[in-house]
Amino acid sequence: MGFTYNDITSASMGVKARLTSWQVCGKLRNFTTTVPGKYGVADFGADFDYREITAHCSIYPKHSFTALVSALDNIAAWLDPTQGLHQLVFDDVPDRYFMARLNDAVDCERLIRSAGSFELKFFCPDPFGYALTDETFSITEEGTHTVTRAIGNIESLPVYRIEGVLTAGASNYISITTNGTETKIVNATLSEGEALIVDTDKMTAYVVDENGETLRNGLPYLQELNFPTLAVGDNAVTVEVNNATLTELQIQAKSRWR
Repeated sequence: MGFTYNDITSASMGVKARLTSWQVCGKLRNFTTTVPGKYGVADFGADFDYREITAHCSIYPKHSFTALVSALDNIAAWLDPTQGLHQLVFDDVPDRYFMARLNDAVDCERLIRSAGSFELKFFCPDPFGYALTDETFSITEEGTHTVTRAIGNIESLPVYRIEGVLTAGASNYISITTNGTETKIVNATLSEGEALIVDTDKMTAYVVDENGETLRNGLPYLQELNFPTLAVGDNAVTVEVNNATLTELQIQAKSRWR
């Protein structure tokens, strides 16, 4: 058992790791207020806060205490939290990753002269686990289509990639309606070989060339800033085109678990 952080395995760093518990979901943020004359509080719902994951670790015995300290130095460089968030995958849960960094000091308890144990507390500002092998859907024709998410257990924030040809004009558009929420690209310029990316998680849009290089901001191409979600199971996606050509619509589900 172990984990992979920033594409480096704990085993390759001489660390044995195990999970002794698992959060059913991340921390909750409760929105309440006190109302004079009313018992308890008024409840305005809740959403998810950050997640913390604790891994219990031990380090393989070394031939000397100096060698143990050297190994711990290498681990400290590997897990350096000042380098920001990195992908974290646990061997026990191999289908998903978290974006994480260390959140606390790491103290190594010496078990014998040249071996020790410690806890790693990982901080995940985004509490969700994301599919390592994501679901991607392709649509090439107008009409209503059914997109079925089979991975994860909570709605996801997909990434849309629209390829086609579109010229500026109030009546020229490509409309994509997902579960009743319309994303309409209108009065836009999109040439062959270019693609409009709509990232619903980051709430942004931009145009890229065939090499993936960003060419320009795509937010002005959206009639309204609607960023739809994909539910687990069936989703209705309707594509309408007027005075434009749609080559392909790709939807990366960004499937996730709470």
